[in-house]
Amino acid sequence: MSKQSRITKPTDDALPRRTAHLGDFTLTPRVLVITAYAVIVGAISALTAWALLSLIGLITNLVFYQRVDSKLVAPGLEHHSAWLILLAPVAGGLIVGLMARFGSEKIRGHGMPEAIEAILTGGSRVAPRIAVLKPISAAVSIGTGGPFGAEGPIIMTGGAVGSMLAQLTKMTADERKTLLVAGAAGGMAATFNSPLAAILLAVELLLFEWRPRSFIPVVASVCVAVLVRAPILGSGPIFPVNPGDFHLNAGVDALCVIAGLTGGLLAVGATYLVYLAEDGFKRLPVHWMWWPAIGGLIIGIGGLIEPRALGVGYDVIDQLLTGKAGLSLIFGILIVKTIIWSLSLGSGTSGGVLAPVFMIGGSLGALQGQVLPHVFPGFWAMMGLAAVVGGVMRSPLTGVIFTLELTHVWGVILPLVIAATTAYAVSCLILKRSVLTEKIARHGLHLTREYSTDPLETFFVNEVMDIDPLTLTPDDTVAEVAARLTVDPHAHTQRLIPVMGKDGQLASVVTIGRVMTALHRGDSGPLISDLMSTDVTTVFDNDTLRHVANVFAEHGVTRAPVVDRMAPDRLLGVISLDDLLHARKHDLGEEHVRERHLLVRRPTVEDD
Repeated sequence: MSKQSRITKPTDDALPRRTAHLGDFTLTPRVLVITAYAVIVGAISALTAWALLSLIGLITNLVFYQRVDSKLVAPGLEHHSAWLILLAPVAGGLIVGLMARFGSEKIRGHGMPEAIEAILTGGSRVAPRIAVLKPISAAVSIGTGGPFGAEGPIIMTGGAVGSMLAQLTKMTADERKTLLVAGAAGGMAATFNSPLAAILLAVELLLFEWRPRSFIPVVASVCVAVLVRAPILGSGPIFPVNPGDFHLNAGVDALCVIAGLTGGLLAVGATYLVYLAEDGFKRLPVHWMWWPAIGGLIIGIGGLIEPRALGVGYDVIDQLLTGKAGLSLIFGILIVKTIIWSLSLGSGTSGGVLAPVFMIGGSLGALQGQVLPHVFPGFWAMMGLAAVVGGVMRSPLTGVIFTLELTHVWGVILPLVIAATTAYAVSCLILKRSVLTEKIARHGLHLTREYSTDPLETFFVNEVMDIDPLTLTPDDTVAEVAARLTVDPHAHTQRLIPVMGKDGQLASVVTIGRVMTALHRGDSGPLISDLMSTDVTTVFDNDTLRHVANVFAEHGVTRAPVVDRMAPDRLLGVISLDDLLHARKHDLGEEHVRERHLLVRRPTVEDD
């Protein structure tokens, strides 16, 4: 952070300092401390992911198979009583509603929006009880048949672990955010054995920045989480696909646009259904505590139609991606899973979105694979998966990398990029916000996920400052200043006037407001030395405008003298808050002003 430069005693320690300049970031030893904490958070997040998956397996086995086993298993593998399929999700929803009502309302939802909201509004502080209630509520919801993923609750739980560790020590809000995201990304990586996708998800959704101070700790957490995961959950791909020898050509790549278009439209429809359901539940004349149970009834009805649509569905995703799913299962998942997931998620129950999106996207692609050219079993399911993730999450790169890390089929990166980006474009054209950010917007928060260079970083002070400001001396009287202002009306807009010493060096400043106040009192005799400030904030001519904005915010000023870095008493000009708008105007011009720079001249008779 910049330090105030005092004219009365210029020293090296008093000079303004920058921590960032045109994208060149400076690391401090503090980053190493945060990284050490992140390593601990990553290990705990991996254990948390294992514990939650085991708890989901235990509840699923107890409810649907009446046995004690923590192995993750899907409902619907065997024949179940219709009453069990119908009422188990209702009972689970009722338990979740009671936990939310009398435990913490923060457990409602699918995890990632709640983590984002904690970052944006809560100073990255998460209550300790969330770390306990969120995974339990999710395990109950999914274990009783809820068509949700475990990753959302793991993200929130891992984030809560990171946040709690940060709250136990003296840290800034940015450092707490880093550890919160480190825990969330570590949990995600441990769930799917997908380190790069987890890092990308953190950057695209949670960090709101790409800076070494946060990126390095998050990567450290993810790497440790994957290492800890290996002996307890395995180190191979979650959904291994053996493509054999396959050949891609331009025709197949072009057809991936179709997969992207349909995936984007499905993502739009599913997002619309989620918030249509949420609006519908809000109109019900019952307390929100009962909504998850009503959502559970919708799940149960869907389960009677397609039992394989219940639960987290990893086995179904595996069948879709390996080309082993039959047409009836593909249709059942595509229709029933989409409807019950969207409608029940709008009830405010606890569960994640990624695994259902994987399943829905995979079923869409598998259906298209019935008519599109054969590449290898599961190829089009992979395209559909990446496309729907890119459309629903508005994270196309994450969709691509997730698909690659889930299957380890690295040779299809180009088709995946085409499908995911096309779906992303469709989603952005039709919807204002994604399924994640829409919920945040409904809470009255504005969130942008667009990354661009700050225009204030592309301009220097010497490009926008006033190089010929009005200056005074300490011996000038108020009457003399008034006379000069009459002759030079432009000086009225300067507002801050440098005061020069006898040696021609900057001595202090005085504001137009102080001068005009003295005039209005009828005091024309006082000297400028009686009105000038004793404490002056300065900036350098080769500072960026972003640095100046930070200095203004830190010291509560809107104008400052500009001095030479090599000679801090030498005045070069004055910069004001209005001058900072120059960069914004230039940025707007580059975005909206269309110009032609090359003209094609038609041949004339003289040319012949």
